[in-house]
Amino acid sequence: MPASPAVIPAPVTAALPAQLSASAPAPAPLAEGDQPRYVVALARDQEDVRAAQRLRHQVFAGEMGARLEGPEPGLDIDAFDAYCDHILVREAETGEVVGTYRVLPPERAKVAGRFYSETEFDLTRLAPIRDDLVEVGRSCVHPLHRNGAVIALIWAGLARYMTRTGHTWLAGCCSIPLADGGTLAAATWDTVKAKNLAPEEYWVTPHKLWNPDSVTRPEGRTELPALLRGYLRLGAWVCGAPAHDPDFGVADLYVLLSLRRTNPRYLRHFLSLAPVR
Repeated sequence: MPASPAVIPAPVTAALPAQLSASAPAPAPLAEGDQPRYVVALARDQEDVRAAQRLRHQVFAGEMGARLEGPEPGLDIDAFDAYCDHILVREAETGEVVGTYRVLPPERAKVAGRFYSETEFDLTRLAPIRDDLVEVGRSCVHPLHRNGAVIALIWAGLARYMTRTGHTWLAGCCSIPLADGGTLAAATWDTVKAKNLAPEEYWVTPHKLWNPDSVTRPEGRTELPALLRGYLRLGAWVCGAPAHDPDFGVADLYVLLSLRRTNPRYLRHFLSLAPVR
């Protein structure tokens, strides 16, 4: 899903999900000119989930023009939400949800009958790791809070989630908007195909292939989308050709990360933002 930049954050205050640990103390009031402070936690009730769905609708439909056909106007709702945990980042002073990422653990994917990404890809080759595979998706950050700190806390909450649940594989779709005619998506695919492709045993097959062959590539070096760049920095692979998601107007790359391949320094950094209290 679309996301804001994955960069080193400004100072933040992190609180662990209630299911995992107690929250951190409330931050001190902001001085004039200070950066906003944020806390990260899992959604605790339906009201929290609706706040995430509201933000998703604002970003995906309002900003990106995605066609969302949920049961309630102003909310991005699908059948997988009920099976997922939802990481929320709130502005500490107002309590507003300004960032979210949803997480589908393998035991609940079994109950749901499949992973969300199986609506776009054939995951047959991943059968040996399915019982240890956590799926993430629907990542977004409020447009007024794309300052690096929010996405860093999303990563922190995800790192703590993986550590405490004991799962070692993480996967999901990284989306690249096609509003530019596919230029960025084509250049991105060229780059990751050459440098970051998974071993063949982990390749997945898109149900609806996005074919970049006729797309004109930009001149010079193209910067990869921020979410994808963050995953690759952690040691992730891209598991094959992109799928086309016409409802969101994006090309989706299936990205797979083993925590065993992750640089321990990065993992320690993100865990330090969501310390055990």
